[in-house]
Amino acid sequence: MYRLTFLFRSCFLFFATLQTVAGFSQKKTIDQKIDSVLKLMTLDEKVGQMNQYSGPWAHTGPITEQGDFLQQVKGGKLGSLLNINGVQHTRELQQIAMQSRLKIPLLFGQDVIHGYRTTFPIPLAEAASWDLQAIELSARIAATEAAASGIHWTFAPMVDIARDPRWGRVMEGAGEDTYLGSQIAGARVRGFQGKGLGNIDAVMACAKHFAAYGAAIGGRDYNSVDMSERTLWEFYLPPFKAAADAGAATFMNSFNDLNGIPATANSYLQKDILKGKWKFKGFIVSDWGSVGEMVKHGYVKNNYEAALAAVLAGNDMDMESRAYRNHLAQLVKENKVPVAVVNEAVKRILKKKFELGLFDDPYKFSNAQREQQELNNPEHKKIARDISKKSIVLLKNENNLLPLSKNIKTIAVIGPLAKSKMEMLGFWSTGWPDSNYIVSQYEGLQNKLGTGAKLLYARGCGIEDSSRNGFDEAIAIAQQADVVIISVGEKRDMSGEAKSRSNIHLPGVQEELIKAIYSTGKPVVVLISAGRPLIFNWTADHVQSILYTWWLGDEAGNAIADVLFGDYNPSGKLPMTFPLTEGQLPIYYNHFNTGRPAENDRDRFYRSAYIDLSIHPKFPFGYGLSYTNFKYDNLKLSSATIKDGKTIDVSFTLTNTGKYSGEEVVQLYLRDEVASVVRPVKELKDFRKVFLQPGESKQVTFIINKEKLSFYNQKLQWITEPGKFDLMIGSSSDDIRLKQSFELNGN
Repeated sequence: MYRLTFLFRSCFLFFATLQTVAGFSQKKTIDQKIDSVLKLMTLDEKVGQMNQYSGPWAHTGPITEQGDFLQQVKGGKLGSLLNINGVQHTRELQQIAMQSRLKIPLLFGQDVIHGYRTTFPIPLAEAASWDLQAIELSARIAATEAAASGIHWTFAPMVDIARDPRWGRVMEGAGEDTYLGSQIAGARVRGFQGKGLGNIDAVMACAKHFAAYGAAIGGRDYNSVDMSERTLWEFYLPPFKAAADAGAATFMNSFNDLNGIPATANSYLQKDILKGKWKFKGFIVSDWGSVGEMVKHGYVKNNYEAALAAVLAGNDMDMESRAYRNHLAQLVKENKVPVAVVNEAVKRILKKKFELGLFDDPYKFSNAQREQQELNNPEHKKIARDISKKSIVLLKNENNLLPLSKNIKTIAVIGPLAKSKMEMLGFWSTGWPDSNYIVSQYEGLQNKLGTGAKLLYARGCGIEDSSRNGFDEAIAIAQQADVVIISVGEKRDMSGEAKSRSNIHLPGVQEELIKAIYSTGKPVVVLISAGRPLIFNWTADHVQSILYTWWLGDEAGNAIADVLFGDYNPSGKLPMTFPLTEGQLPIYYNHFNTGRPAENDRDRFYRSAYIDLSIHPKFPFGYGLSYTNFKYDNLKLSSATIKDGKTIDVSFTLTNTGKYSGEEVVQLYLRDEVASVVRPVKELKDFRKVFLQPGESKQVTFIINKEKLSFYNQKLQWITEPGKFDLMIGSSSDDIRLKQSFELNGN
């Protein structure tokens, strides 16, 4: 009788908990529900939740044997899949997961980097807009489309600070500046996660790559990173902190070792900083195979040791290494990994599944009707066009060649990218079977001009060609035109992951093509589409007008035509310094002064300079022209000193003195003249994007507070020190229009 009673009670508890798992009991808190599920799970099921595999339809890393992954899904021994697109596939796989003993739903992840169905400008291009609302909106639409297609989780934003354009992944981030990068990190997280997880238009954000991946030695992807802790805390960690503060659901660790410790096994990064000091409540996923790659690092002997090192350091989920799957349960049984460590990781993963609402409805993100509506929303194209326009940077406009008149009779469109569609998408775009929705540059001009102008076309050369066979045709076409538009740049697979380049000049003979067309004497506008800062010194020195158009996505052609013909006045500013040559790299604006600074390129005698090269870049951080002109004047500070924790109001008058309406990105820089550790020559601390009609003036106000004056001292304490500060306001880091000093009194 006792045995029957015990069996009855056990069955009752089991099914009662299953009801909780299925979402039938709504009275418990999420944490209570997680505990209920965890009590029912076997060790193998717990370990299964800590694994993520790629689906059979796409790969974004080294292909791993699929093996019996469907059996693992059915057995409740897999937590997540990536590269599963569309409601049909996600529903099919979720149905298999619902056949498991505890019916724990799968998470579906995807690299939604700059759009899903609607492809927006690459992140570096969007950073050039300096428009936080536009950047957040871009992520919001990407999340809406991805979530409608069954995706729960995007591996974005990448918030790595990058000072070396040889590194191909600069295209995926916000550039070289910590302040701008931090602002953009928060905007992207808010965009992806919307009003909160559980809403059907929100996906989990994933801040990556934690940490310092962008400082890879030599700009070579996956390479080592070696830096002081102060540099780490002051320049590389703040964008991650901004992402965490914005509520990022997950973090991804990085491929690199940091000061000799692979990030995947770096407990200082993952446990002490992220989960400890920052109190991060989400979970950490490895990058593709990074757990197992610690063997190649020489940090561990095999995957058994790799699993041990990663899990004890705080890595919760293993993406595509199979190290956790094959060894973690054994490590627990051998008492090398406390079961409490596994439980903690599983709790973090399950919590996100509960917050998404997947336990209540595993198929809530797999609605075919909603998918069709969101993936074909015409408003998304309009917004993509607007954001693309804002991302274009006007680098040169000699004699005001731009904007072009719509009354021009004949335009020659020349170059390997003029009619390209797929190259407009750039790296990390979601692959779709058709390209009709992509607007090429040539089509954008056709759409803009209709039958009002004659368009002539010649390819001239390929992107990487060494042949000049097409030059004669291109020259002949140019000679027939009133103005020539030359479209050059990179292929879409020349910048991105594993796309490091030692030579970042315009590829092939493209610059020679520009020289040949320039020699005709016709007015020339050059469009440069790329995923990184390129070197094109001859073009920059000779051609009348240059637009840096990056990779702008679906609406590239329409957006570029809007700017060329003045329907939009370009307002973009460079988020990265453009070097003169690779010999200057890494080059960035917020460097230290040194004890022997060179005042100019003639000042080379025992100075911090090159004897054969300028110390100045071709185009500085924050640089970008407009079709109009802006005057800065009437600078006022509310006080000459800051004391007792108070603030200073800084105001000035900005006036549009030209004949076109336009936006100016006003940039505020500070310099701490004397400190206990040397400080940069200037640091961006705030900015505003201000729209003005011709002749209009506005007062622009900034607030200087203690936070803007703080820094990490030698003991890694976040402090301020009394002293003199230089205040600089301008149109770029190298174009300071207003300057004044103030004092900080006391701490």
